[in-house]
Amino acid sequence: MSRIVRVAAGQGFWGDWLEAPVRQVRGGPIDYLMMDYLAEVTMSIMQKQKGRDPRFGYARDFPQVMERILPDIARRKIRVTSNAGGVNPRGCAEAVLDVARRLGLAGRIRVGLVSGDDILDRLDDLLARGHELRDMDTGRPLSAIRGQILSANAYIGMAPIVEALDRGADVVVTGRVTDTGLTLGPLVHEFGWSPDDWDRIAAGTVAGHIIECGAQCSGGNLLRDWRSVKGLADPGFPIVEVADDGTFVVTKHPQTGGVVSVPSVSEQLVYEMGDPHMYITPDGTADFTTIRLAQERKDRVRVSGVRGGPRTPMLKVSIAYFYGYKAVGTLVYSWPDAAEKARAADRILRERLAALGLEFEQILTEFIGVDATHGRLAGDANPDLPEVQLRIGVRAREKAPVERFTREIAPLVLTGPPSVTGFAGGRPQVEEIVAYWPALIDRREIEPHVRVEILEA
Repeated sequence: MSRIVRVAAGQGFWGDWLEAPVRQVRGGPIDYLMMDYLAEVTMSIMQKQKGRDPRFGYARDFPQVMERILPDIARRKIRVTSNAGGVNPRGCAEAVLDVARRLGLAGRIRVGLVSGDDILDRLDDLLARGHELRDMDTGRPLSAIRGQILSANAYIGMAPIVEALDRGADVVVTGRVTDTGLTLGPLVHEFGWSPDDWDRIAAGTVAGHIIECGAQCSGGNLLRDWRSVKGLADPGFPIVEVADDGTFVVTKHPQTGGVVSVPSVSEQLVYEMGDPHMYITPDGTADFTTIRLAQERKDRVRVSGVRGGPRTPMLKVSIAYFYGYKAVGTLVYSWPDAAEKARAADRILRERLAALGLEFEQILTEFIGVDATHGRLAGDANPDLPEVQLRIGVRAREKAPVERFTREIAPLVLTGPPSVTGFAGGRPQVEEIVAYWPALIDRREIEPHVRVEILEA
């Protein structure tokens, strides 16, 4: 029987269930704990935090979770891969080392630091050498917003994770490494797969894709037969049991809630899939049309048949830039005539803003309970809804009009339609907008600058 490597998902996004990694480590045998924190909006949030305090810019939940499980990891020889480093992987790695020292694990835990994804200080040189870094959605060159850029990070793949594991890291902390690379890296390290063994690389990539969103593939957020999913108060996060030939089983620890089924795995497969014939990562491409799923038994789905192709010459770059300011305010209007009152309040507020000569790039109104999710529901046919929330937001390049908008919500309580509630939270806050700019760059500009340090606790 071929050797099996077990990789368990511990987090599917920044803000996921904090008990999940603890239960994955203590609930049964695993070899690796993969913890995925990053998304495009997450990088923007982390950059805003780092701008306020250069010590931050990473998932601060991660060191807190490590404090709970590092003794178990050391005792059970489990290894961890995570992109919790965000835009400050060194700060995150140092925080984990501090935890290890406090727990008396010095000399027993080694932390790998993967950097090289941050290209912010290289942008001027790259632009001068003809790398336009055009927005993938609009085609605009990056030079159009050069003065507003806050961060720029290339998506790198599994190679530096493999190197860190080869050099003995127990915990690998990275910046913008792809979600799938966090699972693929341990598999390449364990099995010694060649980086151009495209079918095996694709299989490991698909395994990573299936578990990258945590319990979304094991019963959480399930569209099909969601009522049949039991035990979500204690959901079982997914585990992939991978063989050297690239076939694997998706499962979860026994006696945990949720479900691992062909439908649950299928729904995760189509998440952010794009072209099913070419799912692109820095490590290679995967043809999702070749994937075969079979229910082996309860909570065990076998995945086979994955075919892959060569990596592309380009890497994706995630760029965050300052765009302007926004604010969002809400009021709740109660029965009778709740929907009519909310619409009247929206009209009154817009008239007042126009009379003040305020200019906004956008004013967006939603009537929660009537039409906010899927267009108009029963509001028009049955206007006597028990309550409706008026939610109105504005966006502008300058701060002044947004600031004035925040002062125009409260007066509606006594100078607008009756029966208002829900304003106890006070005046809305003005927030800076950090926008997202996706681009492509020649991978040869990035790979030579990836380095790995092993930091001794």
